[in-house]
Amino acid sequence: MTIDTGATQTAKTTGILSGAYLWITIGACALVFLGAFESLAVTTVMPAVSLDLDGERLYALAFAGPLATGVIGMAVAGNWADRRGPVAPLYASVALFVVGLLVAGFAPTMEVLVAGRFAQGLGNGGLMVALYVVVARVYPRALHPSIFAGFAAAWVVPSLVGPTVAGAVTELWSWHWVFLGVVFLVVPALLMVVPALRGLSGEGDPTIPWAFGRLGWAVLAAVAVLGLNLVADLPVAGPVLAAAAVVVALIAVRPLLPAGALRARRGLPSVLLVRGLAAAGFFGAQVYIPYLLTERYEVSPTIAGLSLTGGALAWSAAATVQGRMGVRLSSVTAVRVGTVLVAVGVGLALVAAALTAPVVMIIAAWIVAGAGMGLMSPRTSALTLEMSAPESQGFNSSAMTVADSFGSALALAITGVLFTSVAGAGDPFVAVFVLAGVIALAAAVLAPRVAARGA
Repeated sequence: MTIDTGATQTAKTTGILSGAYLWITIGACALVFLGAFESLAVTTVMPAVSLDLDGERLYALAFAGPLATGVIGMAVAGNWADRRGPVAPLYASVALFVVGLLVAGFAPTMEVLVAGRFAQGLGNGGLMVALYVVVARVYPRALHPSIFAGFAAAWVVPSLVGPTVAGAVTELWSWHWVFLGVVFLVVPALLMVVPALRGLSGEGDPTIPWAFGRLGWAVLAAVAVLGLNLVADLPVAGPVLAAAAVVVALIAVRPLLPAGALRARRGLPSVLLVRGLAAAGFFGAQVYIPYLLTERYEVSPTIAGLSLTGGALAWSAAATVQGRMGVRLSSVTAVRVGTVLVAVGVGLALVAAALTAPVVMIIAAWIVAGAGMGLMSPRTSALTLEMSAPESQGFNSSAMTVADSFGSALALAITGVLFTSVAGAGDPFVAVFVLAGVIALAAAVLAPRVAARGA
């Protein structure tokens, strides 16, 4: 099936599940679903993996690592998509993702598992960028909020079943199958997308040069984030080297984002900065919630997974509501309200951890935070494409996912260092939630700047 994107832009459409969009929508959402399932499932089972492989020292790196390497995958896929179209980078990214699943699934040590997670990050990062470019080339702009709501739902639905399923699989069989089981689902999902990709093979501009400088910065940013996890334990020089790694990471990520992003320049730069800060605050706290429940409350992996379900439901519901409201809800308003909800939710989780409150309070906190992410995330995606010229869709889509992954990776790297350093002298969970709350609050404060000047 070849889709004429010019005609598509002017054709009257009824929705993302109608006509020529049906299979591309299902397949693309399925790929997002599987990447999300893996990320969320690992959040639930990592305490068990860490115990089995004696890998507590690498616990944070198992999360920060794939996010950091994802930055490299995003930069490569974005540049590749601008030059040759999104088809080849999509196929390559899926292959890398599968290799990472196999390595992690058969891992005999924590070091091997982390290596597999690195490969998953490369693949998943490139996959998301390629899919965003596919959206820009296949769907008319009027359907962008709806397809991004579909992506948001596909990301969130795994939270409804993923943590619980992963916990049950770990208890009944082994955590290895949390990785290996996904392998059998990736190929059918990709096959659903293939027909719509046939008309996109030659849609790039080969005169666009390979941005080797940008790719080098992506590698440096990833190495700095990974190094932060490894040097902080060193005696005497550890804190200095960790601080230097943070500085290097921030310098390296600048060329991967639109000019002015780190200075919160109005418009697209602030859209990406706010998106990255919100993701950093949310995921920086979320990965420690199952850990908190299994460590302090001594609940099972299945129950720990269920603790995230409320937030997932709220995320999905909010994403659906904003998608149905369309232009009746401005994207700027959605981002402003969403970031406030994320900050409030993380703040409530902090209070719950400090007071050792009942599990229900943690669940309530994550319902609020999840609703905020569901409201603002699809609209930052729509704003990014709305503010992008056709020739910069690959770069800006890459920058959007870089903001997500880099922000979360850096936050997780810092929280990992913070968690281990505070463990002997105070409450490490409170320290982690304080940092995540500050980051989420920064996103809420900067959210009004996503509006273009004069808008």
